[in-house]
Amino acid sequence: MTDKDTGESTDEPKDEKDTPSDDLVSAQHSITVKRRKLNYTTTTGRVVLRQEVSTDGKFDGHQPKAEVFVTTYTLDGADPKTRPVTFAFNGGPGSSSVWLHLGLLGPRRVVTGDVGEMAPPPYELVDNAETLLAHSDLVFIDPVSTGYSRAVKGENPSQHHGYQGDIDSVGEVIRLWTSRNGRWMSPKFLAGESYGTLRAAGLAEHLQSRYGMYLNGLMLISSVLDFTTLDFNENNDVAYALFLPTYAAIAHHHGLHGDRPLADVLAEAEEFASRDYPWALARGHRLTPDERAATATRLAALTGLSEDFVDRVDLRVEHIRFFTELLRSQRRIVGRLDGRFSGWDADYGQEHMSEDASYAAILGPYTAALNHYVRAELEYANDLPYEIIARSVNPWSYKEFEGRHVTVTRKLASAMRANPHLKVHVAFGYHDGATAYYAAEHVLAHLAIPEELRANIESAYYPAGHMMYVHEPSRVQQSKDLADFVKSASNR
Repeated sequence: MTDKDTGESTDEPKDEKDTPSDDLVSAQHSITVKRRKLNYTTTTGRVVLRQEVSTDGKFDGHQPKAEVFVTTYTLDGADPKTRPVTFAFNGGPGSSSVWLHLGLLGPRRVVTGDVGEMAPPPYELVDNAETLLAHSDLVFIDPVSTGYSRAVKGENPSQHHGYQGDIDSVGEVIRLWTSRNGRWMSPKFLAGESYGTLRAAGLAEHLQSRYGMYLNGLMLISSVLDFTTLDFNENNDVAYALFLPTYAAIAHHHGLHGDRPLADVLAEAEEFASRDYPWALARGHRLTPDERAATATRLAALTGLSEDFVDRVDLRVEHIRFFTELLRSQRRIVGRLDGRFSGWDADYGQEHMSEDASYAAILGPYTAALNHYVRAELEYANDLPYEIIARSVNPWSYKEFEGRHVTVTRKLASAMRANPHLKVHVAFGYHDGATAYYAAEHVLAHLAIPEELRANIESAYYPAGHMMYVHEPSRVQQSKDLADFVKSASNR
């Protein structure tokens, strides 16, 4: 645009600060693992995602859409053709990758303590001698609006706050990193936790069909691939049965099964949950008084709840109700993410607890550790708040599943059929009240894959919760299990 009198341009020059660019920083580090010194490079910062845009059939270029925060660990001097790389993220939706990053996989970890012995502030970061970095490079991804990731100026972040938008943006980060770092020939893995398992399964199919990128393996930690299995409502009895073994495990931890071994309690709960309990729920008011009474007695014994409570909720124990009710007489509530935890509430007469005692216990250590670590050791500075859990992503869009339940089982099965070398490791926490282990088993048993591919799925169980690595013996064992999986599935 020009001034009609002078002929000079009246447009102000575009501020270069308005054009986003990658702000990555690198640093050198080392760690000793089993007497072996590992020298590695960290690369930390935000990567700009761009989209090809056309208007009226004319190409407008690659327009910036979002800046996604990543933290990368690469072993110095490794051969990229044989060196695996693992892309890791948590769930939520709305969670940053801090939990897997500083709790399990990374070369540095936060010391949180555990049930009854939580560490007080200020917290401590220590070397993680069990880090997966000994076996794989690591790329931690914070989806848009979590961590330091944000939509760019003028863009609506909600386009990334939904199933497909999230798959597209995280998938683009993986494609960009793989291309820019010359890693298309490397063994590649995805590690997701909670909603991150649904994301990982969807990404496996997306990366194959969109980019032709075939993976070696998926690490599904605290898995949820089908929301039907955790949807408690009057039209779905499935979740009530599938959560029963978890209730029994939590009741066992809190001493409500006497000195019975946990394995015996779980075997009884699984047997009841697989046959008699679903039958009783399906019968509804066709149950005879004696059948109803027998079901209530069995449920009460397994869950640690009173027969009166079980009867009053019509034999259907919803999970938040369970966490609120189990220790009500002791004026305690039970954790959802990890039922081994218990805590206080302001009102012990209410139906639903005010907060999750297990989440409250670990939020402080992880938040402090990340905010210190990113500046002091990774040498990355950003004045934005690091969003551990971003509430701004809600409501999360599932428009792709309109009229049907949310599930990625078909996508995972499709990915496994197309890529018969794809291996899947599934980690279960017996005390996980968010993604019940028996519910995940149920989903895996119904995957539409040929029998010969079922051997590609391996399972690992831990006597802990959603973030099973909070429990130190589980963390050490899980680290070994994941290392063995990566080595086995790398085909090198």
